[in-house]
Amino acid sequence: MERSLQNAARRGLQASAELAVRFMALDVIGFYAIMIVKLVMFDRYINVQNMTMTFDDVIIGFGSLALASFWTMLLPKRGRMVALLLLNLILTFVIFADLIYYRYFQDLISVPVLTQAGQVESLGDSIYSLLYGVDIWFFADWPFAIALTILGLRKRKTADIGLSFRRTRIPVIRRILFRLSMTLLIFAAGVTLVFVPVNIAKKTWAVGLFVGNWWNVSIYNVTGVLGFHGYDVYRYANQHWIHKAVATEDQISEAEQWFQERGGVRRALEADPSFGEYKGSNVVMVQAEAFMNFVVGQSIGGQEITPNLNALIKESAYFDRFSHQTSQGRTSDADFAVQCSLQPQPSGSIFIQYAQNDFDCTPAALKAAGYSTSVFHAYDAGFWNRNTMYYRMKYDTFYSRTHFVKDEPLGWSIGDNSFFRQSADIIGEQKKPFYSFLITLSSHHPYALPARYQKLDIGSFKGTMFGDYLQAVHYVDESLGNFIEKLKQEGVWNNTIFLFYGDHDNSIRDWAPFEQLLGHPMNEIERQQVLREVPFIVHLPGGGHAGVYHNVGGQLDVSPTIMHLLGLSSADQHKVGTPLILEKPLEGKKVVYRSGAFTDGSVFYLPPTDGILEHGTCYDANTGGQVDMAGCIAGAKEAREELRVSDETVQYNIIGRLNSRSATTAANANDAAAGASVSR
Repeated sequence: MERSLQNAARRGLQASAELAVRFMALDVIGFYAIMIVKLVMFDRYINVQNMTMTFDDVIIGFGSLALASFWTMLLPKRGRMVALLLLNLILTFVIFADLIYYRYFQDLISVPVLTQAGQVESLGDSIYSLLYGVDIWFFADWPFAIALTILGLRKRKTADIGLSFRRTRIPVIRRILFRLSMTLLIFAAGVTLVFVPVNIAKKTWAVGLFVGNWWNVSIYNVTGVLGFHGYDVYRYANQHWIHKAVATEDQISEAEQWFQERGGVRRALEADPSFGEYKGSNVVMVQAEAFMNFVVGQSIGGQEITPNLNALIKESAYFDRFSHQTSQGRTSDADFAVQCSLQPQPSGSIFIQYAQNDFDCTPAALKAAGYSTSVFHAYDAGFWNRNTMYYRMKYDTFYSRTHFVKDEPLGWSIGDNSFFRQSADIIGEQKKPFYSFLITLSSHHPYALPARYQKLDIGSFKGTMFGDYLQAVHYVDESLGNFIEKLKQEGVWNNTIFLFYGDHDNSIRDWAPFEQLLGHPMNEIERQQVLREVPFIVHLPGGGHAGVYHNVGGQLDVSPTIMHLLGLSSADQHKVGTPLILEKPLEGKKVVYRSGAFTDGSVFYLPPTDGILEHGTCYDANTGGQVDMAGCIAGAKEAREELRVSDETVQYNIIGRLNSRSATTAANANDAAAGASVSR
C-alpha cells in the first residue's frame, strides 16, 4: 500500500513537473536568456565610451526580444521551438553583422546601407581582418539549440501515469484562447519595456535625439541594437513610403537664405589677390585611399615613410590641420564632399541614395567654363554607383577598370604605380584646359601587400595591420612620385594646379602603434585629430603660395578653393565650404564633422550622446585640456544648423527645386519681355 502511494506521488510530481514545464515554456525562457547574453556581449565588444549597457538597457533588450518573438506563442509547441531557433539564428546574424560593421565604420548597419549591399562582396579581405577569436561565443549556443530543437520535434509516447494524474486533452478553443492571451501579454510587456524607458529618455537626457539623428550609435544608446533596427526600418519607411520627403516652402526658403549668406562670404573673398590668379590652368586632383596626415614627415628604420610627398610639400601649399568629413559612405563621401561641397548623409551613401538629385559640383562648373573633364578609377564602374553619379556630375569621361591594362595585378585591381602611369598617358593627350580627378586603391584596408612591395624596415610593427598600413602608404607615395615625373614628361606639370588629399582614416583603433610611432602618448583630442586629419597639398604653377598653413580646413572647402584659384565665382552656387588659399585666412573658419563635432583651430567640440548640445565637451584644440562650454556652444549650434541645412538640401533635392524655380522665373521674364516688345 505504501509503495503504491509512493508510486502515485512520484507519478503525480512527474505530471505536475511536465505541466509546469509546458506552462513555463522553457524554450522561450532559454531564448530570452541566450539573446540577452549576446546583446551584452555586443555592447562590451563595441565598447563605446559613456555607453556601457545598464540595467535599464537590459530591460529594453528584454522588451525588444518580446516584440520580436511574441507571435511565436500563437504556434503549437513544436512550431514555436522551430520559430525561436530561426529567430535565434537571424538575430544573432544581425547582431554579429552590426559588430563587424562597427569595427570598420564605427556605426551600425541601417536600411540605406543595405541598399549598398553590392559593395560588400568586394570587401572580403577587409571583413576577414575584422573577425576576432572571441566572436565564436556568439555562435556557441547554436549546436545545442539545434540539437535540443530536433529532440523536441521527436514524437514521444504519452505514458499512462495513472487515473488520478492522466493528462486530459485541453479543448481546442481553450488552447487557442490561452495562446492568444499569452501572445497579447508578451506583446504588451514588450511595448511597455521598450517604449516607457525610451519615452522617458526622449523627455529628459535624449531630447531631440530622434529629430537630429547625428549618429546611429546615439540612437542605439537609447533603444539597444534590436530597438535601433526597428526604429531604422520605421524611419526609412516613413521617409520613403508613408510620408515621402518633400521640402516645405519654409525649408526651401531657409536653405536658400543660408546658402546666400555662405555665398556672400565667398563673394567677399573674391577681393583677395588669389582669386583668379591661376585662371586657365589645368587641374589634376588625387584622392588617396585611407591616406592619413600623421604619416607625413615621419620616418621609421631610418627611412622616410612619404619621401615624395615631403619633397612636394616644400614647393606647395600644405594644410597640416585639414580634415576628412566622411560618414558611412567613406570613399564616396569624400568624393562627394570634395566635388560638391555638401555634408554626407548620416546613413548610407549619397552616391547610391540620391544620385538622381541636383548638386553644384566642380566638374559641371569647370565644364561650363570650357574645361574637358575626366575621372580615373581602376575599379568597377558600378561600384558606389559611380557610373550614374559621374554622369550627373557632368564628367566627359569615366575611365574605370575596363580602360586599364592589368599589367600590375595588386589588391582590388592594379597597383597605383600602373594606375598613375596609364592615367598620365591619357591626361597628356587631353584637350586643354582639363580637369582630371584620380582615385587610388592600393592603400585599401586591410593594407597587406606582397613582400616585393614592402620596402620599409618597420621593426616591431612587422606582422601587424599598422605595419602593413605603413608599407601600403609608402608604396602609394612612391607611385605618386612617379606620377608627378610622368606629368612633367608629358609637358603638363608647369601649367597645372595639382591637388592631393586623403579620403578618410585607416579604421585602425588600437592607439598603441600610433603612439609608438609618434613617440608620445596621446590625449583624447590628439587622437581625434589623428583620426580625422588627412593631408591636403596644393601645388601651384611656379610654386606659388608654397608653405605650411596651420589654419583649419576640410574636404568641403576643396571645390571652392579650386574655383577661387581659377577665377570662377561660386558665390551663387549651393556650397558649404570656403576657399583656403588666401592672403589672409578667413576669420572664424570652422570645420564641421558628420557627428556634430567641430573645430576652429582654437577649440574642439565633441557632441554628447543624448543630442543636447550643452552636454557635449569643449576642449582646447592645441593642448587637449577641457575648457568651459561657453567657448563652444555657439559653434555647436552653427555646426548643427550646417548639418540640418545640408541634409535637407540633399534629401529634398532643394537645389533642383531652386533651379526649377529660377528657370521658371527666367522664362516668365523672357515671355514678359517678348510681350512688351510685340506691344510696341
